[in-house]
Amino acid sequence: MKRKWFGIVLLGLGAFLLVVGVLGVTWAPGVVKKTPLDVNQVTHLDGTVKKLNAETGELEENPVKVQNITQVDSDASTDDTAVWVGTTCVVADIDNAPDCVDGDDPRLISASTDVFATDRVSALAIPDFKGLPPDAVPHEGLVNKFPFDAEKTTYPYWDGTAGYAVDATYDRTETLEGIECYVYTFSFEDVPIEIAEGIDGTYDNSVEIWVEPKTGAIQQQTQDQQRYLDDGTQVLDLKIGFTDEQIDQFAEDARTNMRLLQVVTFWMPLIGFVAGALCIIAGALLLMSARRRGRPAGGTPVEQEKAASAV
Repeated sequence: MKRKWFGIVLLGLGAFLLVVGVLGVTWAPGVVKKTPLDVNQVTHLDGTVKKLNAETGELEENPVKVQNITQVDSDASTDDTAVWVGTTCVVADIDNAPDCVDGDDPRLISASTDVFATDRVSALAIPDFKGLPPDAVPHEGLVNKFPFDAEKTTYPYWDGTAGYAVDATYDRTETLEGIECYVYTFSFEDVPIEIAEGIDGTYDNSVEIWVEPKTGAIQQQTQDQQRYLDDGTQVLDLKIGFTDEQIDQFAEDARTNMRLLQVVTFWMPLIGFVAGALCIIAGALLLMSARRRGRPAGGTPVEQEKAASAV
């Protein structure tokens, strides 16, 4: 009797584990490979800036720091779409400047706010999402991350200063702080922009982006940008990238997220299928054994009747 009940339990457990395995293959990837709605991230960059001094007419070089705060507006987001609110502050790092300063502080290079929506799976911008405020600038392409399982190909990538998406092309694979990354690059020159209110000019930029391909998370990004007046006078030369501390933090985040993905998308199905199959086989063998042990010593009733007739 014990073998019979233990066999039934193993059959039930095996069926459950097989269901877990199936869910790990069919359902779990769609849940974990999706932008979460609780993102609240601060990113720090540093580098150098050369800015035109209007009084001397010369470019003055200083160290620079950049703070970017990116949050998901969970109230405006949906199951398929994430609405983002981002603020960026670029400050000349003079006299131990804070991460951001007031608008009348001469150390301020630029400050901006950006609101946009992206697909939670593909990471592509959704320019006409109804949850965006009326004054939101329509975005296109990728904005702040790459898709899960990024490929060695070309993606459209949003450049906010240019105001459109450019082709970010896979260039090479590099290891950054122990994380294997795909490096994408893009560059352009002489893009017409408004240098300041009512002042037209042009904009050059050369960008490299290091991406952890499994999660699509950006591990490092460098920019080398210049801005000119229409008469050719250079007003800005900005070279920035993630700080060393930021790179370390993103690498640790990537390791954690990759482990989670591996557990859910690989180990959970593997354990479910293998352990489930073993439990079902063991349960079936126990039930068969229990049936044999439960038979009368002289055989089955039919066999006993045949034996009696023969005598």
